[in-house]
Amino acid sequence: MSKKSVVIWDGNVRDAALSILLAVDKNQAYSNLLLNETIKRHKIEAKDRALLTEITYGTLQHKMTLDYYLEPFIRGSIDHWVRWLLRISLYQIHYLTRIPPHAAVNEAVEIAKRRGHRGIASMVNGILRSVLRSGVPSTDDIADPIERLSIETSHPVWLVQRFVDNYGLAVATEMLHENNRPPVQTVRVNKTKSTVEQAIAELNSEGLTAKQSDVIPECLHITNGQPARTKAFKEGMITIQDESSMIPANVLNPSPGMRVLDMCAAPGGKTTHIAEIMKNEGSILATDLHPHKLDLIDHNTERLGLDIVETAPIDGRKAPEFLQAASFDAILVDAPCSGLGVMRRKPDIKYTKREEDLESLQKIQLALLDAATKVLKTDGKLVYSTCTVDIQENEGTVQAFLTAHPEMEAIQLESLPTKLAEKQANGMLQVFPQDFGSDGFFVAAFRKKGESN
Repeated sequence: MSKKSVVIWDGNVRDAALSILLAVDKNQAYSNLLLNETIKRHKIEAKDRALLTEITYGTLQHKMTLDYYLEPFIRGSIDHWVRWLLRISLYQIHYLTRIPPHAAVNEAVEIAKRRGHRGIASMVNGILRSVLRSGVPSTDDIADPIERLSIETSHPVWLVQRFVDNYGLAVATEMLHENNRPPVQTVRVNKTKSTVEQAIAELNSEGLTAKQSDVIPECLHITNGQPARTKAFKEGMITIQDESSMIPANVLNPSPGMRVLDMCAAPGGKTTHIAEIMKNEGSILATDLHPHKLDLIDHNTERLGLDIVETAPIDGRKAPEFLQAASFDAILVDAPCSGLGVMRRKPDIKYTKREEDLESLQKIQLALLDAATKVLKTDGKLVYSTCTVDIQENEGTVQAFLTAHPEMEAIQLESLPTKLAEKQANGMLQVFPQDFGSDGFFVAAFRKKGESN
């Protein structure tokens, strides 16, 4: 890359998208975090914010497809930043119909001049105009069906093969395409402060369009605006949360007055949901391996007016060393996982995860569940959840856990809406991104049997 200093935001959306993508690529940073940080720091206006988000996510989501389209037009080696500029430009030309192709080309040429020199600008212009003349190559020429699906959906071959092996070609294909579509924006109503109807009315009065979900009753779908900037959010009537991640607290279904442990709690979305289900009566211990993340939980509970949550910096795997044996009525283990269910929110995951990562994650998941059994009361409920769609991490972890712990038994998932209850099997529920436009998610429930069982 040129040694000229590059400012992420100077009012140019495409240049900003390029800077973000280069930073994501170089530093392995999450695109969603860097994008949100850029928007917040520079107070980017709504119109530019929407385009910046679309170009950044869209280019990243379709990176492998864009590279396949560009390959016949590139001769020799090109600088890393130039390749990203070509990807961004072709994404606009091929996927964004409202942007005239010539405008995308002209903008790319100007960026190439600023960041490089006239020679690079001329090359960029030539490549993009050749694409416009000839059109992009067809994926029909790829003989191997797995490789073709990999290029068409921009997922690595190993991941496509794994999904096909896990769920069959039809389900895998649908999921891979769904991962490249924007997620539905959802919020959870804090029923200790508001009814669903009151929250909808408040959001509508602030110019947002909110509609109650037909899956999770306390979930609202937002079709415009920024919920985090509303009075409803500031006053604790709502929390921003994906609909699928509202399932675990509902399955745990703790009663008011219980003693509950949320073992991997930060940033606190599920913790606060549990507190709301408990009507802010009882006690919740929210632990996390990273002490600085506990501040996020404290901030959330304060905003939502929930005072039954206590936080502690504890590695869940070591919970029995710090917590009294058999002392919790219910425990949620929302375990660290590969995150393969949230790839449309974090498209970087597709390219950074490796198959061997999943093996090491299962060891952590089993260690957390093992620790949970020791601090769970007899007849207590344990819920295991992940935001992945991988059988090994989900059903595989459940089976390994039950084999190692005969004192635990799988139980039916309760408090599920009909749409989800029909999908559960053997005390487990796998939600796919295509099911209702939410994240891919997994939930399983167990009971600790008494001595007489």
